[in-house]
Parts: sequence; structure tokens; C-alpha cells
Amino acid sequence: MSSSGNLIVKTEIVPRIGDNVVDDKLKSVGSVFDIIGSVKSPYASIRPTITDPQRLVKHPIYTIPSTGGRKERRRFGR
Repeated sequence: MSSSGNLIVKTEIVPRIGDNVVDDKLKSVGSVFDIIGSVKSPYASIRPTITDPQRLVKHPIYTIPSTGGRKERRRFGR
């Protein structure tokens, strides 16, 4: 865990910022705050919403794509 309180985790795929993060029982544990590293070896910064994020060490966590959010707005020429 970093000093700012965020968890830094190695990911197999690149999640989207804002995606929900859950444990193996599908209980929400936080959200993706930032993506760092290379595309071949990405890491995600997770902002935990639980009081004891240390319990997640050496346990798998999963992302659930966030709903809503900003939608791309397309403009068509005149």
C-alpha cells in the first residue's frame, strides 16, 4: 500500500478509471483511481472504500465496469 492510502495492484487487463473494484464475494472494496506502468505490464491505483484494505493483500480482486459517466458527444459537420 502506498503512503497516500491507495492500493497499487498488478493487473492482467487495463481497467478504466472509475471502475468498481470487488473482492471474491463481489463485495465492493473501492474504485480504480489511476493506471500506471506500461501497456504490457499495467498497474492500477485503487482508492479503497473499506476500513481495512490490508485484508486484500494476496487475495484476488476484480473490476466491474462503471455505469454511466461521461458519454462521447459526436458533432457532425455542416
